[in-house]
Amino acid sequence: MRVALYARVSTSEQTTENQVRRLKSYVAAQGWDDYEIIEEQESTKKTRPKKTDLLRRLRAREFDTVVIWKLDRWARSLSELVLELTELHNSGIVFVSVSDGIDLSSATGRLQFQILGAFAEFERELNSERTKAGLERAKAKGKRLGRPKGSKDIKKRKRRA
Repeated sequence: MRVALYARVSTSEQTTENQVRRLKSYVAAQGWDDYEIIEEQESTKKTRPKKTDLLRRLRAREFDTVVIWKLDRWARSLSELVLELTELHNSGIVFVSVSDGIDLSSATGRLQFQILGAFAEFERELNSERTKAGLERAKAKGKRLGRPKGSKDIKKRKRRA
């Protein structure tokens, strides 16, 4: 079994040392010795190149398992987490979050994942409700919504039938 150990920090002043040490300890306890450490530093909300590359490699089936220290090290939002874990699970890739006790190869881990999915759906619906409420409030205050008059795109758009 080929295992990817993923550790992430947000700034160059931080270190992944603690995460990597714990991940190595976990895989040693499992008896897994074929692993690669992938460390992400100075990641931003939109750019995590090491994770993007890891996802590409997972899709290419270079790894069978991903081990992380904590869920917040993998995803920045619950919806991102659920979407990616669903993809990995459907591809037969095992996902383990050591400190959260989530192992998608077990029934308990899959149950926890389903609960997370329910919370992610709830979060998406709340965001939608807040957005609609904000638009209604702006409209009630007389704010014109949408594109400003006269600022049409230069590029022609297809007309719908």
